[in-house]
Amino acid sequence: MQVRNRHTPTFGVARLLLAPGEPARIATGSMLATSYGVAVEARGGGLLKSLTRSGSSGGATCTAGQQGGWVDVAPALPGDLHVLELDGHGWCVASAAWLASAAGVQLDDQWAGFKNLFGGERGFLRHASGQGPLVLACYGALDVMTLQPGEFLTVDTGHVVAYGENVQTRLRQLGHGVAQSLKTGEGLVFDFAGPGQVLVQTRDPRSMATWLQSQGSGSPRS
Repeated sequence: MQVRNRHTPTFGVARLLLAPGEPARIATGSMLATSYGVAVEARGGGLLKSLTRSGSSGGATCTAGQQGGWVDVAPALPGDLHVLELDGHGWCVASAAWLASAAGVQLDDQWAGFKNLFGGERGFLRHASGQGPLVLACYGALDVMTLQPGEFLTVDTGHVVAYGENVQTRLRQLGHGVAQSLKTGEGLVFDFAGPGQVLVQTRDPRSMATWLQSQGSGSPRS
């Protein structure tokens, strides 16, 4: 799979170029268009779930026909796209940031390395490993923070897109009296220690989801 991004950094669209018979995984509700002959096998989801995805919340597998093909995917929220080319080194990815990945990429929300963070519960991160492109969606702009050995950084969980598995991490409460959730990351912050990279988005998708819910979006009408 090859990836060609366009309309970035504001309204990013990723085109996944597939060889004959090649599959790719895409996030729920992200498909914009495909070339003729691409087979799509989908699972369930919804708008608010796509904004605050945690754990395994569905998705789809797109498989090219005998002539190959392409799939265009776009996130629910405006912002930039970022492609990680996995080469055996793992990344920890916010579930809501995953947009698409090659067949050679494995996503695991119960990775052993998360036990220190979530205590064995399913949290708001996935561990990505294997080989091939991994497409990430950012709400707003993307900042790539490269930490030197011994350098520290604190980031609200809602702004974390991904970080290298070699980066040391600690998850802690934002403050006393603040509601918190290991499932969504609400009320929590990450402390990172270098060396390694941390990808940060300038907007928090949870804020948009909260606003939509306050306006009655996603709620059944009587």
